[in-house]
Amino acid sequence: MKKKSRKYTEALSKIEKGKLYSIEEATKLVKETSTSKFDGSVEIAVRLNLDVKKNDQQLRGAIVLPHGTGKTKKVLVLAKGDAAKAATEAGADYVGDVDLITKIDKENWLDFDVIIATPEMMPLLGRLGKVLGPKGLMPNPKTGTVTMDTKKAVEDVKKGRVEYRTDSYANVHAIVGKVSFDDEKLIDNIKTFMDVIIKSKPQAAKGVYLKGVTLASTMGPGVKVDLTSFDK
Repeated sequence: MKKKSRKYTEALSKIEKGKLYSIEEATKLVKETSTSKFDGSVEIAVRLNLDVKKNDQQLRGAIVLPHGTGKTKKVLVLAKGDAAKAATEAGADYVGDVDLITKIDKENWLDFDVIIATPEMMPLLGRLGKVLGPKGLMPNPKTGTVTMDTKKAVEDVKKGRVEYRTDSYANVHAIVGKVSFDDEKLIDNIKTFMDVIIKSKPQAAKGVYLKGVTLASTMGPGVKVDLTSFDK
């Protein structure tokens, strides 16, 4: 078992085991217990009471955080004509169609964080599912990455759009900012994210929907949040 570093152990000692912290307390603690030398990300993990083996109890979507994530993402847009032109004007890092699909296929080129594609590009892109799927790069209408409105899609990513989806344990993970963010901005991002998750509760879900929320910085310990922090 890997031994925990002294910095991590010291950070962990600041967190009371088993305690649920208010969103304000948790945000401060996450920043105080960050152990990385760089400006770490702040991640949220939400545990949900869902049976993800059933299609009607899976969550997937995207949200533009009010204060972004603090990370600039490289955007690849696969489109033709006016949609390609709009993507370029909106600030996409790469714009093309068959040429870039071939580049991914033949050269294993993956120098981007997000792919946005128009519907007509999807049949061509489909054959790369085994490469893009496991990396979470395959465009999907549910996350707004398969669209004719390439301008809005690119702008949303650049503003700080994050995608979310339930994993096999019914957990949802997302980056909600940086350690360097003001407390107020982090809290605003977290509450905005949680509001979407709560409103996205599947109709088929049974019992208590929210089971737990944890915040953590890159390489830092997790801080459990009191769920009443998200009551309206």
